[in-house]
Amino acid sequence: MIEDLFVRNRAWCAERKAERADYFDRLSNLQQPEYLWIGCSDSRVPANVIAGLEPGEVFVHRNVANLIHPADLNMLSVVEYAVHQLGVKHIIICGHYGCGGIRAAVSGERFGLIDHWLQPVRDVADRRFECRECGSWSDADLDRLCEASVAAQVERLARTPTLQAAWQAGRDVSIHGWVYGLKDGLLSDLQCTVRGGKGG
Repeated sequence: MIEDLFVRNRAWCAERKAERADYFDRLSNLQQPEYLWIGCSDSRVPANVIAGLEPGEVFVHRNVANLIHPADLNMLSVVEYAVHQLGVKHIIICGHYGCGGIRAAVSGERFGLIDHWLQPVRDVADRRFECRECGSWSDADLDRLCEASVAAQVERLARTPTLQAAWQAGRDVSIHGWVYGLKDGLLSDLQCTVRGGKGG
């Protein structure tokens, strides 16, 4: 029931205060995360939990299939605020194996508005894989497409005016591409980091 969430919230609050009496005082007075996490909306991939971080340690933006759309003002506003106001040092674009958005993008089925959102995944599939909508994508193929999509999103974010301006101003911020394994709980670095507009 929905009321259970309030019960759980009170229990969580009590646990935090028992561990450290000033927990919420400290949290309410400080937001200086070093990380911006751009991840999938999937409920199984909560950024601070899987990265072992506490509230306040990571600034988060999530959308279906962790995509970078140049016209997504919500995402662009989050990135600009994180880079220019919070001074984050690391932007992590994190996909995950078993992503429903990745599977839907190349399924050959039509789902409505989400089809437009998922177009960047199909673009990656067209460029990097022989058969985009042939219905024969194995789980391993989808995992490779997920990785390729994350790397493409790192490149897309690096080309945005916000990041270009940050690097021109000498800001120390890097964009990383990671993937999370639902079956083992592990994060993996896809080795596609961009620093200062250059691969690194």
